[in-house]
Amino acid sequence: MTATPRLVPSTDGVRLAVYESGNPDGPTIVAIHGYPDNHTVWDGVADLLGADYRVVTYDVRGAGESDKPGARSAYRLRQLVDDFAAVLDAVSPADPVHVLAHDWGSMQTWPAVTDPALAGRVASFTSISGPSLDYVGAWMQRAYRHPRAALRQLAHSYYMFLFQIPGLPEAAARAGVIDRGARNGGRRWRSALAASGNPVRSEADQVNGISLYRANMLNRMSGPRPRPATMPVQVIVPMHDPYATPELVVAVAQPWVADLTVNRIAGGHWVVSERPDVIARLTREFVARPAGVSEPIAHGEFGGRLAVVTGGARGIGRATALEFARRGANVVVADVNDVAAKEAVGELQELGVQAWAMHLDVSDGAAWEEFATRVRDKHGVPDVVVNNAGIGMGGPFLATSVDDWERILGVNVWGVIHGCRLFARQMAERGSGGHIVNISSSAAFAPSVLLPAYATTKAAVLMLSECLRAELEREDIGVTAVCPGVINTDITRTTVHVGADAETSQRMRELSVAAFERRGYGPEKVAAQIADAVRANKPIAVITPEAKAMRAINRFAPAVSRRLAKIDPNRLQPDRLLKRG
Repeated sequence: MTATPRLVPSTDGVRLAVYESGNPDGPTIVAIHGYPDNHTVWDGVADLLGADYRVVTYDVRGAGESDKPGARSAYRLRQLVDDFAAVLDAVSPADPVHVLAHDWGSMQTWPAVTDPALAGRVASFTSISGPSLDYVGAWMQRAYRHPRAALRQLAHSYYMFLFQIPGLPEAAARAGVIDRGARNGGRRWRSALAASGNPVRSEADQVNGISLYRANMLNRMSGPRPRPATMPVQVIVPMHDPYATPELVVAVAQPWVADLTVNRIAGGHWVVSERPDVIARLTREFVARPAGVSEPIAHGEFGGRLAVVTGGARGIGRATALEFARRGANVVVADVNDVAAKEAVGELQELGVQAWAMHLDVSDGAAWEEFATRVRDKHGVPDVVVNNAGIGMGGPFLATSVDDWERILGVNVWGVIHGCRLFARQMAERGSGGHIVNISSSAAFAPSVLLPAYATTKAAVLMLSECLRAELEREDIGVTAVCPGVINTDITRTTVHVGADAETSQRMRELSVAAFERRGYGPEKVAAQIADAVRANKPIAVITPEAKAMRAINRFAPAVSRRLAKIDPNRLQPDRLLKRG
């Protein structure tokens, strides 16, 4: 960023401090800051965009090195539009610019980019946490259609009414209350981490900027003059913004913007300084979008999102892939069975979504690294990852060899660890949240002499999911552990029974298959509950009544659970399947 600003006079003689950085031959991006910031709030974003773009920032009137008029009328939106036009005339009189704005910078830019007098001057507009006051006013006039959302937003906007009280906000600014509130305006955990990167907010900027609210809020909201936006508009929605609710910033723009892209991201109100990497990436992607190419219309609750399902060729995995596809998601089917995976992809594509089959042995860490990279490079960071691949193993602990343990741990535990580790990192770096589903089992809370190895792995998956949920919440990444009960899938046909000869093992599998078929609870029902759990961001989804009963017994009557653990149904079989010697 240039240290010395260029002073650009506006129509009323107020001089605006304009700063330039980046590639002077690149397309121009003009960034407008909000309250109580100055142009330095964009430093991190400008540094990341500077290699390819010429980045122009300026201190709005009353802030930073710009002049500070005293009259309230000098801060009306009409004058702020003139300021914007004066900056454009100075930095890019012939070529249209891309505009990036935050908070009050965005609120004052909406009337500028929709002004017929500036038609053709703006190539694209990215708005962050700053809805159009005209759009909000028109929306509030129809508040009877959405009373809960309107009341919720009014509760979040309390400070705007306090700013109308003479002397009160000025006293708060001088006492440092406004600056402290700004620093904690995002999620507090993020503010603490990024405090060193927060811009300096001077007392003068805070006091002068109060005029923005007094000159425009009540007057514009009570008499809105909304105009349509003809350029592509991107609305970036920080999901934990305590001031502008996500519902509001999207709802008010939709009727007025023909080409609207909405990107929800993790973070609070000051995400611009907290996560400049995310803002720069989304801006770069949006600005680089070819002219005339609109975002595809997404259908269904997961419309346009990407789901990755391991073990997706059969059973619960295949049913889950189909369920997400029915709800609009594009799906990557990962499996060791390439033929079955391609068959599953054919079914998915018949539902009108994109789908791809990829080979993956979930027990192979190197294969996971390559797989995660290929998914990201070819299809993007997934929004939902379902770590479903698993194998069954029955038989007593003392008959379970080291090789047996390594095999089941490799698939059931390491497969989940790798999936969580690699894709959670991608989701966190992207900054737009996501969801991870780990398939556990009712065996996780139902100890049994029959399934010591299997139950151990599924208990590990359950605990890992609980730990991850606590850690990843700060990144807006949900984690759900799914605990099915008796489900009729192929796992019963492939379960290994240690300590039994081939004939006995086969007979045990046949009995298990018969019992599961009689239960009649298919994977399709599980898949529907998985998708519902993702939508509701449930921590644990316990499937089937018997699974819920086992969990209740384990939690509230552990002694009974331990007694049940000792029961070996195989010993009750008349032909005594477990042969001795």
